Order: sequence, then structure tokens, then C-alpha cells
Amino acid sequence: MNFETLLFEEKDNIGLLTLNRPKTVNALNQKMIEELHALFDALEANESIRVLVLTGAGEKGFCSGMDMKESAAQLFEATPALIYKHQSLASRLFYKMRRLPQPIIAAVHGAASGAGFSFALASDVRIITPHARFNAAYINIGLGGADLASSYFLPRLIGSGRANEFLLTGDFMSAEEAIQLGFASRMVEKENLVDTALEIAGKMASKNPLGLKMTKEAINQNLNAGSLEQALHVENRNQSFLIASMKLGA
Repeated sequence: MNFETLLFEEKDNIGLLTLNRPKTVNALNQKMIEELHALFDALEANESIRVLVLTGAGEKGFCSGMDMKESAAQLFEATPALIYKHQSLASRLFYKMRRLPQPIIAAVHGAASGAGFSFALASDVRIITPHARFNAAYINIGLGGADLASSYFLPRLIGSGRANEFLLTGDFMSAEEAIQLGFASRMVEKENLVDTALEIAGKMASKNPLGLKMTKEAINQNLNAGSLEQALHVENRNQSFLIASMKLGA
């Protein structure tokens, strides 16, 4: 697939997706939204790609959020119905990220603000550099701090106390805080960022492909499990199905 705002390559069952608008620090515009929807739809049906690595082009940062220079004037002059349509189209990207069967590893350098924060939040694993920083920038431009799934993911990742602070103030979470709070799993230098993400992706891709998919599915389902019993039912179903599949050579 050819894109204007993205780079995508596949190697050894791993997809490497690069947000590619470096002059805007990879800001999310309408074209990127459309291309990400198309790519995520294709990946959902792709059996050869087992893990996805997501990063940003350029040296300045991962993603600066929504491209306000391009979209602000149009949105603020639009009807409520059109505003809601555009908002829903953007927000659905992060739902699709969770629906993808492939685990997603975000490799983040520099700023991940607004939508960039949400890309990191919706990923399964976050690898960062010492200069990475994250914020729910929406509230700093007069909107609410709860946007693009931030109010769903962040409290589940770091607990509501600190999550509420970040969402209500728009303050940045530093790389050190991201590690301390368990938001990110590893911190490496910029020159090692993508290689580290690809190394972890390779370990995942070497596992039973069906087991990998069902592990992500179980994690998603059990985020909101109402009880231990409910979580165990999902795990027991998955393990039984995988054992049966192995016996049948599926």
C-alpha cells in the first residue's frame, strides 16, 4: 500500500509503521486519519503480520497531536453534526488499534502530545527514549482533557490518582515518570529505539500466532472483567481452544 503520510514495511512477520509528517512533528491530519483507517482495516485481515511496531519520523518527536493549523478553522466553522463526524472518525482509530489481532509496540521519542499520547496509550507496549514526554494536550487548548480514549486507557495503566492529575492539568509526564509509573516498559537511547522495539517484536512473532492473538484478546476482555471468575472463564476458554488446536495440528 502506498501512503502520503505514513511509511509501512513488513519483514519477518513484523510490520513497521512510521507516522511520516516530520515537518509537523507527525501531526495527525485528515489524510493521516484516512490512511490509518485503511491500514488498520488491512492489518486486521492480515495473517502474515503478527506484531506491529509504531514510531514517528524525524528527530523532533513521535506525534505532536492533531494538526490544528489544518483542521482548526474548518472544525470551528463546521456544524455540530460535522464536528461530531470528524471527532468520531479520529477517535475510532484507537478502538481499531485495540481490535487489531497484532500486539502493537509504540517506540516513542520526543513529544507524544494529544493524539500522539493516545497512540501510545492504545498500544500494548511502550518503549521510550530519555527525551520522551507525554501529555493530554487537549485541555491546554480550551477543550476537555478526556479525548481520544485518554480517560479510558490512562487510569487503567497508571491508576486514577496520577491519571486524573495529568488529564486535568495537561502537564507533561516525563520519561522518568513514565518508567516509574509503569506506563513504559523500557527506556533506551534514540539510536537504539526502533531496534529494541523490533527485537521485542521478534520475540513475540516467534510465538504461536494464535496464542499471541488470543493473549491480546484476553487482555482486552479482562480489562473490564467484573470478577476473577469472569477473567478465568476467558483464560480457560482460550487455553482449551489452543490445546485442542495443537492436538489437531491447526
